[in-house]
Amino acid sequence: MLKLFRATAILEGISYLLLFGFTMPLKYWANILEPNKIVGYAHGGLFIAYVIIAIIVCWKHKWSIKHFIVLFIASLLPFGTFYADKKYLKGA
Repeated sequence: MLKLFRATAILEGISYLLLFGFTMPLKYWANILEPNKIVGYAHGGLFIAYVIIAIIVCWKHKWSIKHFIVLFIASLLPFGTFYADKKYLKGA
């Protein structure tokens, strides 16, 4: 389950960066809406999956609520999931 969580974290981080670094400028500067919609849906699904899997992994590994909060906050910050993967998940 941890391997799935790490993969989800990386994909969620990539989708977040694509959304804000690529498709949002296309939407607002070039008036191209389609990429933003597609990446936005993918990011939303990955975010929900990330949070659900984080809850399951924290429960299975008996991690504290503080650990979950750190993982959750990481999902809200650019590059946060990459940091969380390296700092908290890689050695777990």
